[in-house]
Amino acid sequence: MAATALKTDDTAPNSTLHHLSNLQPISSTTAEYIPKAGILLSRAPILTAPQSSFEKAFYFYQKRLNERLAMPYARYFYFKKDTPADTDRKIKERERNWTAARELGGYRAYGEEAWNDELLSEETSAAGETAKAFGKMGMAEPKYLLDTLVKDARVRAVEGKDGAAVEVKEGEGEVEMGAGESKIEKPLSRFTESDKKNDVTRLDRQLTRTLYLLVKPAKGSWIFPQGSLEGKENLHQAAERILVQTGGVNMNTWIIGHVPVGHHTLPPRFSKTTPENPTPQLESPGSKTFFMKGRIMAGQADLSANTFGYTDFKWLTKEEIRKHVSTRYWSYVQNMLADR
Repeated sequence: MAATALKTDDTAPNSTLHHLSNLQPISSTTAEYIPKAGILLSRAPILTAPQSSFEKAFYFYQKRLNERLAMPYARYFYFKKDTPADTDRKIKERERNWTAARELGGYRAYGEEAWNDELLSEETSAAGETAKAFGKMGMAEPKYLLDTLVKDARVRAVEGKDGAAVEVKEGEGEVEMGAGESKIEKPLSRFTESDKKNDVTRLDRQLTRTLYLLVKPAKGSWIFPQGSLEGKENLHQAAERILVQTGGVNMNTWIIGHVPVGHHTLPPRFSKTTPENPTPQLESPGSKTFFMKGRIMAGQADLSANTFGYTDFKWLTKEEIRKHVSTRYWSYVQNMLADR
């Protein structure tokens, strides 16, 4: 059937595609469209994604499993008997049922109940109200684990006047006896000052998400940086130039590849037809913007000397971009953006 439909009366070979003969050619020289290059400049996630409740319980279980199966370390090889360091170790291990791990709570790694090392639902509150304040997973919450490790790092025994080890309880002359005087550094929070202030012009926010540079033209909605091609530029070269002309030279950026990841089409505008002028006239050409993917490693955007008339910029996540751009623009760019 298909072969019969394509059969012609002409016996000479013919490679003409008749079903495409009526379509106008589309190229960079088409007067109705102006080719442009756009840049999806992004800052990659800096931190891993937050753990789900299942992941928290699973990793906690894996720690207990490792504690039970791993061979106990030779304590007296690392700690000389009756020294302050050995006394400090004994005090802390006694409080956690002699387990080597410091963040497993009261779990007994050895004995008849050692097999029961899963984190049960009722056990999430085993560490008391303090642990439950960090989240519903109690002692399996990363924040609680962090605070436990920091608390365990405090020195609990020092050398007394007669050379013997002396236990120092919290708040009982720690400074005078030399315990707890060294400051314990805690890891920085995942939630930065920029997150608290919702400062969307800074890159040190939303550390677990991908941020994209969005700019505000003098007229119209927010868009990604873009501009027309000049001379014999290809898309990669044009993207590099446009990025410098938009955000300045104080950004360490990298345009990835030479192939666009998507495009946006703005149709041309024609005049209305009349009996006197049945052929519509081109009033304003459209544009075809091809987006190149880029990364920023360091620096910050500076629009003070930009040549495109952009008035403002923001670093936004995919969900935040949707609230800033038009519905039509979003339909073109949404599949080019990372979900995380």
